[in-house]
Amino acid sequence: MKTLLIVGSTGLVGREVVRLALADRTIERVVALSRRPLELRDLRLENQVLDFDALPSDAPWWNVDAVICTLGTTMRQAGSRAGFHKVDHDYVLAVAQRARTYGTKVFALTSSLGAKVSSGNFYLRTKGETERDLAVQGFVSLTFVRPSLIGGERKEQRWIESFGLKLFALLAPILPRRYRIAPAERIAAALLAAVRAAQTGVRVVESEAI
Repeated sequence: MKTLLIVGSTGLVGREVVRLALADRTIERVVALSRRPLELRDLRLENQVLDFDALPSDAPWWNVDAVICTLGTTMRQAGSRAGFHKVDHDYVLAVAQRARTYGTKVFALTSSLGAKVSSGNFYLRTKGETERDLAVQGFVSLTFVRPSLIGGERKEQRWIESFGLKLFALLAPILPRRYRIAPAERIAAALLAAVRAAQTGVRVVESEAI
């Protein structure tokens, strides 16, 4: 893998993926798609600032060896179920389809513990639908990394998530491993490991394996 496209690169996990990718000297070029400019600077980093509602179809930077997608929002940020679905499903699929058109064969996604199409929870159902729809795009290697609560320092405050992180940290000694907090850096490392290995088929990395 010499060229890597990272989507959602200003988020908690996305920032870690960019950092780890640039630390890997075997990766010759990193294309980071974001809605606002990255603070990082590197000769191998190409930051494309764009509107995900108007993704170009013919940009040459779609031509990469692998894609790591960490796009995601919250219901509060999205403002509605439709807005949430657009970010966590529609944008992800749009990126996947464009990359696949340019021949990309390897894709890894930050999904969620409990992602399932039949879930009664809207968040988990949306994640499940995204996984389902990515699985038919024709990627040779497709990996879903499914963390529990994501740990790390966020730029924006998410009060409910912050409370959940504190609670889960207190309960960590008695919680099953899959329900413990998954540090953002370890999630990023799992995503990078997945696209490096590029195992054939669809693979799921559950939270306890992160």
